[in-house]
Amino acid sequence: MQADEQHVRACLNGRPADYRHLVERYQSPLNNHLRARLGNADEAIEAAQETFVRAYFGLSKLRKPASFFSWLLGIADRVAKECRRDAGRRERVDCEQLESAESTGGRDADTDTSVTEAVANLPDIYREVIVLRFYGGRSCQELSCDLDVPLGTVTKRLSRAYALLREQLGPMESESESEVSR
Repeated sequence: MQADEQHVRACLNGRPADYRHLVERYQSPLNNHLRARLGNADEAIEAAQETFVRAYFGLSKLRKPASFFSWLLGIADRVAKECRRDAGRRERVDCEQLESAESTGGRDADTDTSVTEAVANLPDIYREVIVLRFYGGRSCQELSCDLDVPLGTVTKRLSRAYALLREQLGPMESESESEVSR
């Protein structure tokens, strides 16, 4: 399996067909990441397509080809923000989200949003391993190969990412505990 850097360089050197390898590698994790951000599978698929198109046309701006996935997530987050902003302008309400919020009392939707925002706020190297591990369903060994880093580095990044998420989500847990004790 070639590293992202090799595929990016091949694209920049006149072999655009190599880009499909990057799309195939990251399509599923990117769709899952965007679905968590947008809350709608169809919008996530469209946003992922837009993300890949923007990334392809912006490849020459990528400073570190080895960090392709982190860079791709940054583009995806901007596309997701644009989608939400456009949806707000149209003042369209998704009936599925309303029914879901009513059936769960809104609590799970708030929790999902908080977790998604916390993951999005992580530094690139930590967000990358979290997204690939949980949204992409990759093992630590697969992450080691995908990211071209030692297995110990992957586990250390995951550990640090968990710690950062606990710090960010800590107040949310204490709020839910106080509500339960009432």
